[in-house]
Amino acid sequence: MSAGSALALGGCAGLGATGARFDASSLSVDSTLLVATTRKAVNGARAKPWFGPERATSMTVARAKLVAPDESRLSLASVGLGSWRLDRIEPVPADAGDLATQAGGGDVLIYVHGFKQTFETAVLDGAYLSDAIKFRGRTMVFAWPSKAGLFDYAYDRDSAMWSRDDFERALSALVSAPGGGRVHIVAHSMGTMLTLESLRQLYARYGDTVTSKIGAVVFAAPDIDMDVFSSAVQRIGPLAGKITVIASTNDRALALSGQIAGGMTRVGAAEKAAIARLGVRVVDASAEGWGIINHDLFLSNAEVQQVIRRSIDGTTA
Repeated sequence: MSAGSALALGGCAGLGATGARFDASSLSVDSTLLVATTRKAVNGARAKPWFGPERATSMTVARAKLVAPDESRLSLASVGLGSWRLDRIEPVPADAGDLATQAGGGDVLIYVHGFKQTFETAVLDGAYLSDAIKFRGRTMVFAWPSKAGLFDYAYDRDSAMWSRDDFERALSALVSAPGGGRVHIVAHSMGTMLTLESLRQLYARYGDTVTSKIGAVVFAAPDIDMDVFSSAVQRIGPLAGKITVIASTNDRALALSGQIAGGMTRVGAAEKAAIARLGVRVVDASAEGWGIINHDLFLSNAEVQQVIRRSIDGTTA
């Protein structure tokens, strides 16, 4: 990797290609992913699409049974064309308070999706990310109601904010469980706003005692106003030190979002120095984005995935 394309975290370069090799992910052994969703079930969640874009009256906890890519020599996965598949959903007769039991102890990775996502794409993105970073522990996806339409930005934004209480309850159940591990969060795009609000509520409830239970908090291409982000970060105490922002100044999706928001720069498209002044760690991934949109680098770029993995490994309880 050339010096010009190296990712920088807090001024330190070279966090990607020279990193250590990691063991297989837990998902590759047990292809079951935990889901908490505020989406309304479709046909009892017995068949695709399982959960739609409408808002449910209460949060549902479920197990997503996945089919892993075939890694044999003659498979599509062996040439980079295979992917995870969602086979079925098994709703669990449990509420947020039982999430810790479902997680089974140990560390938990929660993926919070962004704008314009179906339930299925959110689950599969979470599975792909967990497997790509070789996460060892239970993976959970928090799926909030998105219409998955290009012109439904306002609905999605309101749905994300509407879901913050349920996400805070899910986090509370995990961090308050005796004997449980750390909770790591990777939130993408609009999911950042939801996550930050829930963390603020969580900190208001538990104070500094929750610090050791929250591990890495990674905001990938965060679609949130700089002023709103700054205000929220100041209200979560030492949890702010857990945050890593992955930003890219050539993220064209966030450029459009900024225009919709009245010309206000989104955190994920801001200059590194401006974000760092808020007291969080920053990864400038601008040099890694060679595509048209550059909004999903956490899924498409191995160097960015290594940064996420290192954030999880480097977080101290």
